[in-house]
Amino acid sequence: MSDATADPPRFVARWDLDKTYLRTEFDTFRDLVRTALEKPEEKRTVPGAASLLRELGDAGGEIHILSGSPRQMRGRIVKKLTLDGARFHSLTLKPNLSNLLRLRLRAVRDQLGYKLPALLASRASMSGAGARLPEVLLGDDAEADALVYSLYADVSAGLVTEAQLSRLMRLAGSYDDHVERALASARVIDKRPLVRHIFIHLDRQTPPSRFARYGARVVPFFNYLQPALVIADDGLLSPAAVGRVASELVLAHRFDGEALARSYVDLRRRGHLRGALDGAVGAMREGADPLARDALDDMARLLPTLLGRLPPIAPPGEPELDYAALVVAQHERRRAPRPGGVSVRPR
Repeated sequence: MSDATADPPRFVARWDLDKTYLRTEFDTFRDLVRTALEKPEEKRTVPGAASLLRELGDAGGEIHILSGSPRQMRGRIVKKLTLDGARFHSLTLKPNLSNLLRLRLRAVRDQLGYKLPALLASRASMSGAGARLPEVLLGDDAEADALVYSLYADVSAGLVTEAQLSRLMRLAGSYDDHVERALASARVIDKRPLVRHIFIHLDRQTPPSRFARYGARVVPFFNYLQPALVIADDGLLSPAAVGRVASELVLAHRFDGEALARSYVDLRRRGHLRGALDGAVGAMREGADPLARDALDDMARLLPTLLGRLPPIAPPGEPELDYAALVVAQHERRRAPRPGGVSVRPR
């Protein structure tokens, strides 16, 4: 399904679904069965996710959804997104049934071998001005999203060679055809540093410090006000749009002014905001639902005090990414041979 607007897109937003947009449980076989049988109206959205997805689309974002959910769920997922008022350009789901029938058992759980070729193929299909659009990516802490998205960003920027990419995917246990598909797309991509932010929803309450190894480009977040703020700080969303995301959290999920303010301060403390929005709560308030404006007023009142307590903020560093070590750690293959020298420094 596609619902692209007539106006040319301003940026690209790539979304995961499970635990990023949908509150999905799949830790046990019973969870998998229950998720597969859920009706669209029974599926629960992560608080604020639907609002942010709508705002990104309204702001000129071309939305691409890439999920590990099986293709057999496509109809229900499309109906759920439609119920939420979400527009999207593409929806890619995993061919798990095909993998099982072909006894490709590693592919059922291999996220890098599935997601990375799909991401690169999507980027390779873009041409002209579309091939130069900035990107934001949203995933979660339950799978390999920080690793896959970072590697995608650095391959797209020309910081990872074809030989390095091949070694890394084979180290991850990807099948040969997945490796070849990724390499074919990587060869034709117009190499540019286009990925501005990689947002990781802390569904499992993973400490944000766990992602420091990926550098400032990766932004762990606790609620959807936080990515909205960072994207607005980057100029891709308006403060009024942030106010509408905040409204959903206030009206539907009992956030108050203090929770909103502390969400903002948390990002400033971790160095993910430049401070451009410190005085913009009034503009956020104008976009907010009238019933949520008291909470925005409280946020504006609390922010100066909370920001004043912050120590001097050093911008997050840009560590060298040892992708071989990250792949081994992610897949718990500590004894696997490591290809040497597959390290890059993000631009």
